[in-house]
Amino acid sequence: MNAIFTAIFILSAAILAFTSPQDFLTCLLGGAKQSLSVAVTLFCIYAVWMGIAAVAENCGINQKAAKLLKPACAKIFKTQDSEACAAIATNLTCNLLGIGASTPYAVKAINGLEKEGNAYAQKLLFVINATGIQLIPSTVIALRAQAGSVNAADIFLPCLLCSITATFIAVSLFIITEKISRRKK
Repeated sequence: MNAIFTAIFILSAAILAFTSPQDFLTCLLGGAKQSLSVAVTLFCIYAVWMGIAAVAENCGINQKAAKLLKPACAKIFKTQDSEACAAIATNLTCNLLGIGASTPYAVKAINGLEKEGNAYAQKLLFVINATGIQLIPSTVIALRAQAGSVNAADIFLPCLLCSITATFIAVSLFIITEKISRRKK
């Protein structure tokens, strides 16, 4: 993949150097400046959400949410590991709220599920995370606001519809393929 991106960069740079040599360095540095700005913005967004997630975990909110969600979590993910259920509940909550701090909880959940030998739950959690279901796409809204969008939140409904549809289709296909693979065994 790096070779493809490198080839695209070299080809684009060569074309720009020949077609508009006076703009080559300006475009190159402008792109670097924009990417740094986006990276710093994302870092700040993630730092805030990770801080909020840590406070929620220290206050016991995560454990309470996991306790409430454990019956559903145990049934959907077919697990009895309370620590894995807590991590799954936190991960799903972070994703639903569009918080960028969900990955550490997914990793913790996957590790717990792996110790339990629950490959089904690992795959299902991966599928749900890959579809990116969000009720509030807060990271995207923050990036749009930072980029100067007049109405940064106008993507709310399209994002909600797309993520719900994608998650429903992906989970349905996952369940169908799991049933087919079990029949073959």
